[in-house]
Amino acid sequence: MKITVLVDNRASDILLETEHGLSIYVETEGCKCLLDTGDTDLFIRNAAKLGVDLTDVDYVFISHGHSDHLGGLPYFLTINSKAKVVISSNALNQHFFSRRTGFREIGVNVDISSYIDRFVYIKREAIFLNGNIRVLSVDSEKYPSPKGNSTLYKEAGKGLEPDNFNHELVIFFPEDGGLVFTGCGHKGLLNILNTVKERTICQVNNVIGGFHLLDNKGTHVFEDEKDLNDIADVILAEYKDTNLFCGHCTGELAYSVLKSRLGDQLAPFYTGFTVVI
Repeated sequence: MKITVLVDNRASDILLETEHGLSIYVETEGCKCLLDTGDTDLFIRNAAKLGVDLTDVDYVFISHGHSDHLGGLPYFLTINSKAKVVISSNALNQHFFSRRTGFREIGVNVDISSYIDRFVYIKREAIFLNGNIRVLSVDSEKYPSPKGNSTLYKEAGKGLEPDNFNHELVIFFPEDGGLVFTGCGHKGLLNILNTVKERTICQVNNVIGGFHLLDNKGTHVFEDEKDLNDIADVILAEYKDTNLFCGHCTGELAYSVLKSRLGDQLAPFYTGFTVVI
């Protein structure tokens, strides 16, 4: 399995563009997949520079309904005529908002009328390619959710309410290196791993995505060093052989603390990052 990050907040190459978004291309022996589409069409431009042919993608998996992961989908649909779009049934029928940097809408209005036959809606779980890809909603609440969730809201016809992330999905490749894609990890990294462990009874060898462990901003205070060390304790106790690749919504403090505890088990990704597992 080869993994290429098409969009992240950071890049190591000045020829590649960045944005607050995430899009990752995954190629296995039997399938070519796109994990999220970033916020704009930027992932398409970066893909061309990285030699990734998006017209040949078989599946697009959307982790949740926020614009930094879904915003590029309309652009993708115009250049790819075959890929199935796998998405939560709740991702397109709710409106999403954030108050972390001023109150603003973070949802996407996607007109799917011309592509309706290409959408696959998931409620709790689905299996693709004879079990080589599993898509799960996270039902574990064993561990605390990220504190950054307190700044996020949705409107689903009953007025503004805290976002419960019923639109978030986790993508798991059990056969090819045991890869879990967390998206933003709004349900919490440990709850995601616990759900995969309990529902699939498979080994998780690799994790990639955002962990939604944000740096403090203004009056908003999120995970402190104790919280982060608690997360590291569980990883070291239960997932000591799992490689973790993080970026996007993983703050500098979170990365620093987790890296000090996990060492080579944790590595950052960025736009243009590639790894074969």
